[in-house]
Amino acid sequence: MILETLRGKTIVLAVTGSIAAVETVKLARELRRKGAVVHAVMSRAACGIITPDALVYATENPAIDRITGFVEHIGFCGQGGKADLLLVAPCTANTLGKIACGIDDTPPTSFATTALGSSLPVVIAPAMHESMYLHPAVEKNINILKSFGIDVIPPKMEESRAKLPDIATIVLHAERALMGSPLAGQHVLITSGACREPLDDIRVLTTRSSGRMGKELALHAYRLGAEVTVVHNGTIPCVVNVHTEDSGSMHEAVDEIIDKQGADYYISAAAISDYAPGRYDGKIPGGEKLKIVLNPLPKLINRVLQHVGTKVVAFKLGWNERESAERLLEEGAAMVVMNTPDTMGRGEGMFTLMKTDAETVAVEGSKEEVAALIWENLL
Repeated sequence: MILETLRGKTIVLAVTGSIAAVETVKLARELRRKGAVVHAVMSRAACGIITPDALVYATENPAIDRITGFVEHIGFCGQGGKADLLLVAPCTANTLGKIACGIDDTPPTSFATTALGSSLPVVIAPAMHESMYLHPAVEKNINILKSFGIDVIPPKMEESRAKLPDIATIVLHAERALMGSPLAGQHVLITSGACREPLDDIRVLTTRSSGRMGKELALHAYRLGAEVTVVHNGTIPCVVNVHTEDSGSMHEAVDEIIDKQGADYYISAAAISDYAPGRYDGKIPGGEKLKIVLNPLPKLINRVLQHVGTKVVAFKLGWNERESAERLLEEGAAMVVMNTPDTMGRGEGMFTLMKTDAETVAVEGSKEEVAALIWENLL
């Protein structure tokens, strides 16, 4: 089930004359899946790339391709207007420069001028050829827009183009702009996914953990305004990804991050290895019985609990872990999330949240929904 983070919000999607305008049907539909009401505004150049009817279909609202006597830009983006956010995607170098200089000669720029004048949140997703994006004037204009408080999403640089960011990334920025930022100024550190302990040069000892819960916790922290660092072996958009493979490198990375940056929250969502096998040099030959020695590893969460000022969230996996969960709370954890092994690798499950005030909350749903409930119970 999709988490409707944008329910009750009205977003004006301003489309300008980049070939990336063809992606706006998908973008509008994704914003609506998140619960938003979407209204499209188009420049004349955009209408030459994608027909207004396509965005009427995608938004189920009339597409605005000119300002009429109804002064649509005021009705949506003026003081007390209907819009909660102006999203300019894609934004050409031309439109970017006009907004930076206060030039107002197209429907998107009229909406932008009005939004900035009424302090409405604005998110811009540039898309153009790389050589245009690297022009000093474009760089200067982006910095001007940022000084206005506009969120300018970095484009995806590939094939000599500054491409429109992924739709999921644009939606995340829209969510962050509209969800009140209760974690603004906070640094959230998350360990996520499986560790892989080498047995020989080929084989590893690991778990079925997919990293899905850590990912959803990181994304929701970003939506809520945090600066997020995730230590894992994958890639998550909009956060700082620190790549690790085994428990040793994860320990080192967490220690270094906390020592250098500190962490307001540490969430141990990773399946951090409890044991490492005795390492064999080369490749173990097949066909023979083999005894593997498993050496116990130190607990990372015990070290993090020593850091004053860091709220720690621990995960306990198993059917009979209540005693150890209570012990972690006594040692200073703000919350312990208990789940059973059958949730590993799945997109949903049942979880129990235990907090220091002895309150226990049972939650069930997709990991996206559960991650949101974990944050709701933390704040």
